[in-house]
Amino acid sequence: MDQDRVPLELARLWRIPLESKLGRPARLDVGTVVDAAVALADREGLAAATLPRVAESLGVTKMSLYRHVGSKDELLDLMRDAANGPVPDSLAGTGPWRERLRLWATEQRGVLALHPWLAQVQPSGPPNGPNGIDWFDAGLRAMRLTSLDWGAKVGVLMIVGGYVTSASLLAQSLAAGREGTGMDQAAAEREYGRAMARLVDPERFPDAAALFTGGLLEDTGEDTGENDFHHGLELLLDGVAAAVARHG
Repeated sequence: MDQDRVPLELARLWRIPLESKLGRPARLDVGTVVDAAVALADREGLAAATLPRVAESLGVTKMSLYRHVGSKDELLDLMRDAANGPVPDSLAGTGPWRERLRLWATEQRGVLALHPWLAQVQPSGPPNGPNGIDWFDAGLRAMRLTSLDWGAKVGVLMIVGGYVTSASLLAQSLAAGREGTGMDQAAAEREYGRAMARLVDPERFPDAAALFTGGLLEDTGEDTGENDFHHGLELLLDGVAAAVARHG
């Protein structure tokens, strides 16, 4: 690969060597810096992964990091690609598109559960790192047997991937709201339903009142968050199925 034609940020993202390998190995490299930043974010949240904190954790000066990471934005791009990791073996191969796309979304959700801060990183553009492209390729492969054109496939991945991220952020917000209460999501929903059943006037809000007095929130079960995620995902896949049928 012609390194002179690859932007510096992409070269670092793809771990293309930028310096001669002769001589004593450098103490720092891109991978070491990014691994330290990811570890900080995993332990303390995204706000902790600053260049000064990363430098402190590595026992170096902040200025020494700039040889390997040009800015905080670049660090976030590097962290996102590293934390996403390569796709799991379960996404290899092809098969029925709905089954494969469901698994693609579920595996992504698992990554966000391991690294909750990932859902908070705003995308700076389309995937451009090796792991991001790996997930992108796996998503396209999931729809290989459909008649959708490339544009439609990319649109599906954007919508489904966006849903996974939004659902993960919602789960984090709900968990933060329950912090200190000792309640899980099912218990919080029961308490909410009972309070609303007392407060909501059926003459003013007839359908909402019917919902709250109908007992739905009394027995959501321990896996209510899991069920909510998959229910929403299946609704999205129903929409994809309609698009596939139109193109078929």
